[in-house]
Amino acid sequence: MGAPCVSIIVPTYNRLGTLAELAESLSRQTFQDFEVILVNDGGEKVDLIQTLYPHLNITILDLPMNHKHVYARNQGVLQARGEFIMLMDDDDLLVPSHIERMVNEMNDCEFAYSDVEIINYRLENGSRIPIARTLFAYELDLEEMRRFSTYVPSGSLYRRELHEIVGLFDTEVLHYWDWDFFLRVAETHRVKRVPVAGVLYEYSDESSNQSKNFASKRRCLERFGQKHGLGVLANTNFFLLLDEPEVNKRKSESRIVWDGSPVISKLRREPT
Repeated sequence: MGAPCVSIIVPTYNRLGTLAELAESLSRQTFQDFEVILVNDGGEKVDLIQTLYPHLNITILDLPMNHKHVYARNQGVLQARGEFIMLMDDDDLLVPSHIERMVNEMNDCEFAYSDVEIINYRLENGSRIPIARTLFAYELDLEEMRRFSTYVPSGSLYRRELHEIVGLFDTEVLHYWDWDFFLRVAETHRVKRVPVAGVLYEYSDESSNQSKNFASKRRCLERFGQKHGLGVLANTNFFLLLDEPEVNKRKSESRIVWDGSPVISKLRREPT
């Protein structure tokens, strides 16, 4: 079997239910020339995903202990064979046209990211049912991106060779690895924002989203600011970010493509 066009890197830790929903959304993609590298970061076994979705080209890397998501992503990158890498969190989802659209956008850039919808869910019979959605779409301004990042890594696509030039993700800035990677790439390569909300970003009261952990973020933010010469930065999350005047002025229109339907995985549709 030849190398796939895209390698999708997914670190995961004890979230089999949402991981199955992600696999379901990948199985619905209009573009299927991709591999999925699941990096199980010392958590419960995820082999069931391969059983439920045998038509997906899935490789599972079982790490013997939990190293946190940045280290896990790096392990996935080292195993990637595709021309492009797409990043995904294990609780985010893609609309069916997303991978095809992003691959088509790579003719004039080395790195592309799309707009997202931030989704709040409730649980029903083990599946996430959407109850609220907020568009997160902002103009790309490289200078402003040094002050407030509006880059969401899930669903972003870039050329694998970038890692040979800028290195792997920085585990020392754990909560800001994505912002750090964006700034490092943007210094020397062409980056693009795709004004289509092709990613459903999970942010719910019931989730264990690490970006809510403000106490542990402060130290990483200080390291990040020192690394990039940015001084004191605001310790905030997406929803607080929306209220910042500097960010509000960058708010942009975007194409909404999700029909609002929940993604019910085979884990919930079929007996296991």
